[in-house]
Amino acid sequence: MRRARVVGVLALAMCAASMPAIAEDYPARPVTIIVPFAPAGSADIVARLVGQKLSQRLGKAVVVENRPGGATTVGAAAAAKAAPDGHTLMLSPGGTLAINPTVFRKLPYDPLKDFTPVALTTIVPLMLVVNPAVPAHSVADLIKLAEDKPGELSYASAGAGSSLHLAAEMFRSMTGIAWTHVPYKGGAPAISDVIAGHVTAMFIDTGVALPHVHDGKVRALGVSSTIRLPAAPDIPPIAETVPGYDASSWQMAVVPAGTPPEIVERLHREFVIVMALPEVRERMGQIGLIAATSPPPDEVKRYLASEIARWGEIVRQAGLAGSE
Repeated sequence: MRRARVVGVLALAMCAASMPAIAEDYPARPVTIIVPFAPAGSADIVARLVGQKLSQRLGKAVVVENRPGGATTVGAAAAAKAAPDGHTLMLSPGGTLAINPTVFRKLPYDPLKDFTPVALTTIVPLMLVVNPAVPAHSVADLIKLAEDKPGELSYASAGAGSSLHLAAEMFRSMTGIAWTHVPYKGGAPAISDVIAGHVTAMFIDTGVALPHVHDGKVRALGVSSTIRLPAAPDIPPIAETVPGYDASSWQMAVVPAGTPPEIVERLHREFVIVMALPEVRERMGQIGLIAATSPPPDEVKRYLASEIARWGEIVRQAGLAGSE
């Protein structure tokens, strides 16, 4: 028994001694960032820009791998099953880790058990827009219009359970208005029908909305963040009219659970440095995002748990729990 204890202690000591060496040798080969979307979206843009900067700092190539499908579950499942050695990361949107767990009856991954958060990278504000013919020039106007015409207003989304849908559902629950949900298979056809006047309004990614706002094709009433955006400083937060409203999403870098803590910490430091670069922050602003200054990984994990609870409640209010 005594010999067994000694062997166990020696094994632990050898393991501990090897951990700095693991971190020192990292990365040993190219690093892959999985994006659970097709190319060209905001997550893809962020991953490629950040990947380029990380490659310069890590001294190894950083490759972006697009794995769309299954409402982001395909890419997330692939990332969860990757070797936990820091050579595979996922740049995850909030929906993948915070909304899907309540919407789906069964997921091929557990956001808290199968991943270790590395860093919060960006805040993704949404913009509430209406067709220009709608007689509403502010959030207060829209609420009054909905109250005067209960059930007559409609809003588009990228599909039931999407962040765009749940932002509108949160708005409904906090204002008490009645309006009709019109789901689409993606944000592009949804905004097209708002522009055409077939649907009254929608919440949409700020980066997608701004060109249409500037061209006069839609009118912006507010943003879902609690602060004004550098890219649209004249558009007020919805929270100025609806206190407490915050439906912004986010993007988060995660690695498979079991990745050595030293590598997680190294990656966290690198992400914090990269996201603070002026050219990165400027580019994020141009596409309607806010570059985040991430707290430590443990705090990011607690934040993720709180977001799962927060969005889970909205999903249940919308009657979508376990709908997929």
